[in-house]
Amino acid sequence: MRIGDAAAAAGTTPRALRFYEERGLLPPPARSTTGQRQYGSRDVARVRVIRELLALGLTVEDLGHCADRLDLLMDDPPQRCGASGEGDAGSPGVAARRLAVLDAEIDRLTRLRGQLAARVGPASP
Repeated sequence: MRIGDAAAAAGTTPRALRFYEERGLLPPPARSTTGQRQYGSRDVARVRVIRELLALGLTVEDLGHCADRLDLLMDDPPQRCGASGEGDAGSPGVAARRLAVLDAEIDRLTRLRGQLAARVGPASP
């Protein structure tokens, strides 16, 4: 399918597909004899995974570190791809680092909420 059809099927835009390709998240697609990009159902599934991970708070840079394992998440059910992602084998992976950031932010917000509640009184439900 052509880029517009693939983008529509994945719930995004042709510009996003080109961007993901430029950033190494999406492999370069096959080309027609006229040079148009040609996408298959696996490409659309991969773009859906990319969009889902971006919506969960990962960045394009994060995904670039584990782009070689994105296909694992396209299976039904998705395989776990919790390998380290880069660096030493014992270093935390992209998702683990993001979870740590989220946990730290939740702790910070919980403390902030407690301080505010103590200052202005109990919050209403």
